[in-house]
This record gives sequence, structure tokens and C-alpha cells, in this order.
Amino acid sequence: MKTKSFSDMQCSIARTLDLVGSWWSLLIIRDAMLGATRFKHFQKSLGIAKNTLTVRLNQLVDGGILTKVAASDGSAYDEYQLTEQGRELAPIILSLAQWGDKWAAHPNGPTFEYFDRQTGDDLTAIWPRRAGGEAMALADVGVKAAGTPTPPPNFLEGKPNS
Repeated sequence: MKTKSFSDMQCSIARTLDLVGSWWSLLIIRDAMLGATRFKHFQKSLGIAKNTLTVRLNQLVDGGILTKVAASDGSAYDEYQLTEQGRELAPIILSLAQWGDKWAAHPNGPTFEYFDRQTGDDLTAIWPRRAGGEAMALADVGVKAAGTPTPPPNFLEGKPNS
């Protein structure tokens, strides 16, 4: 079943969902971030039908999230690598994982723990910060239409932005 395309919408969230909105796409990106490079790796990890995986991989390549390259071991197989665009999805994948660990975790607990390879510290989801590094409160995050001088009421709380 073909889903509606959001590619003509001005909303960046809608346009992003056109590229990565499928659950299979997000899981493929997750696996690529964890080191999967070959079709067979994605297929084994996800248990996804080969035709569905082919379509999703092609969409991610066409969307600039993955690139298809010759195998690093010289074999006849292609490999998939995250592009810069794909690597920049890491905070989103991490945030989804951490939200899921809190609100939708398997009864046996989370599958992964995320940490800083240099320090060993646990990672926390990316959250908006002020220029000085201070984390912002949700109530302090405002949204307005691009190019408009006056922000509308804060949709997060139904009050005007200050």
C-alpha cells in the first residue's frame, strides 16, 4: 500500500517523515548505526522480507540517508554506509531509544545501553540547550512560522510565548 507523500509540504517534520517515517527505515538506520553494512545483516537482524528490505534500502539510498558502495572485502556484494545526512539522525535514534526504554520497554528491560566511547559515561538524549549549555525547560521552547515576526501562542501549553 502506497502512503501519501509529504514531499510537497513546507513542514520539515512532514518532509523528514517522507524519508525516514517507516518503522522499517528507522530500524535499518539503527542497525546501520550499530555497524550493519550488508543486505544479509539487515535481513537477519530485522527478519524483514527481502522485497521489503530492498525497497526500504533503495528509498534510503535515494533519500541520501545511505550510500551503496563496493564491499570493503573485495567481494561481489555491495555494502550500505550512512551518509553525513544519515549519521546526523543519531540524536533522533538515541532519543527514540531512550523514550522507548522509559515508556515502551520490553518486560525484560532495554536491549541496549548508550555510552560515550571516550569517557564511558551514559548518554542522555539530545535536548535543546541555550548558548551557555544550560538545558531548556519544555515550557521555554517556542515555535513560530519561519519568517514571521510574532510568535503564536505556545502550542505546548496553550499560553503565549514570552
